[in-house]
Amino acid sequence: MNQNDDIVHGHQQHDRPHGHESHEHSEMVVLSELADALIADLRNHPAGRTAKTILSGTVMRAVVIALKDGAEMSEHDSPPAATLYVIKGKVTLRASDRDWAVYPGQLIPIPPQRHSVQAHGDSAILLTVALR
Repeated sequence: MNQNDDIVHGHQQHDRPHGHESHEHSEMVVLSELADALIADLRNHPAGRTAKTILSGTVMRAVVIALKDGAEMSEHDSPPAATLYVIKGKVTLRASDRDWAVYPGQLIPIPPQRHSVQAHGDSAILLTVALR
């Protein structure tokens, strides 16, 4: 394989500065393609949601989550720090007495309190979470 094949197949190697987490088998992720695949797979998941972890290290995790229209991630505790990015569809982030409508291309920090997420149309989000 030549360098262009590596880029096309998502296997391009990157030099990492010392002190940063290394992921031996990291691959480039095309979020829109993964979102489409997860949304297409929703019919196989009666709960109306499916997910794929795309990065898991000792200090952070990134997960793409697909939610069927109307599906909700019920209220749960907030991690130390997290963001929600909408890849496809539209979701509502609820915390306390606030609601945020979040659309494709928008990123929002998740508030440090109990919260929930509801999909309006089949949707896919990228959730990044600090683990400590």
